[in-house]
Amino acid sequence: MTDEINLVDMEEGLKRVLNNKQLYIRLLKKFKDETNISGLADAINAHDLTTAKEKAHTMKGLAANLSLTKLFLETQELEAKIKEGIADKNMTELIQITFDKTIKQIQKVIEENDSAA
Repeated sequence: MTDEINLVDMEEGLKRVLNNKQLYIRLLKKFKDETNISGLADAINAHDLTTAKEKAHTMKGLAANLSLTKLFLETQELEAKIKEGIADKNMTELIQITFDKTIKQIQKVIEENDSAA
């Protein structure tokens, strides 16, 4: 259960949108429906560090803005490794696991607050 607490920090996320629960839930839905990390993994596997850095930075920003804490921290670390030129497939596999868990937690948050959206 501790992992789930760090996956979606709803209290912090609401603060970022001035406690507008409808907006926050709508943003979570958009993230869940439109975001994936396949492009990031593909870029790292192809050793395209420019694209990988760009995609990691975008994911990091989305995670930060929505208070998806664990995903933010892992993409922040990945972005730093990409900048150092030492990112590898294992790192993207770990982020994929966190991403999948985060999506599941987002779905729970949406279901629990669906009347707000």
